[in-house]
Amino acid sequence: MTDNFYDTLAPLYHLIYPDWNESVRAQGERLSQLIEAEWPGQGKPRKVLDVSCGIGTQALGLAALGHGVTASDLSAREIERARSEAQARRLDVAFSVCDMREAHTHHGGGFDIVMSCDNSMPHLQTDDDLLTALRQMTACLRPGGGCVVSVRDYDSEARGSNLVKHYGARVENGQRHVLFQVWDFDDGGRGAHYDLGFFFVTEDLATREVRTRVMRSRYYAVSTTRLCELMREAGLAQVRRIDDAFFQPVLVGTRP
Repeated sequence: MTDNFYDTLAPLYHLIYPDWNESVRAQGERLSQLIEAEWPGQGKPRKVLDVSCGIGTQALGLAALGHGVTASDLSAREIERARSEAQARRLDVAFSVCDMREAHTHHGGGFDIVMSCDNSMPHLQTDDDLLTALRQMTACLRPGGGCVVSVRDYDSEARGSNLVKHYGARVENGQRHVLFQVWDFDDGGRGAHYDLGFFFVTEDLATREVRTRVMRSRYYAVSTTRLCELMREAGLAQVRRIDDAFFQPVLVGTRP
């Protein structure tokens, strides 16, 4: 379900942001500042692995700042677009298709930083799958290297059914796109998992013709507290949550 969701979303992904190019710049800058603050390196470029890169929002931003970036994602179409975006910016990023649960098997070790941002990890449906991914990510790090995970704060999110999350309207190439998500939690709204429909209502501003598309996926509304516990179990030390450093809570840990 997840790879089909993102394969379909790939050409539209940038519309999630009011200004995707600005988000690439800003997120790269914020992440680079966080990395330097947590694992000081006198401003030197780092060897970074992004295990859920999507179309490259964070990977491109970090590469533009001079970091050596390797990046992968489960969706082949998102990787195809990420490569195209990197070429357009004349950035050298090694993109490939990989499930984060096989990150070390695919990429090997020796990275200064391994990261998964923008609520990607909750696509994994069980604690066992999350632990597998975190162990693989930890194995990718050199001793002293850092793990960075950004996720939604599900403890602050309402639970229930027919929950609508608005993203707003975007105008591009003579079309207006209205974006919103609808969440339905299991067990009458009390469960730990929810099904998501991501709706794109597109209006041709010249003809007024309207087209609606919906992509569907499923998430595990795992708490940041539980994720921190799993990061420790995966072998990371000094694990903690950081607020106000990124647009989502960030969880960090260090490989001893």
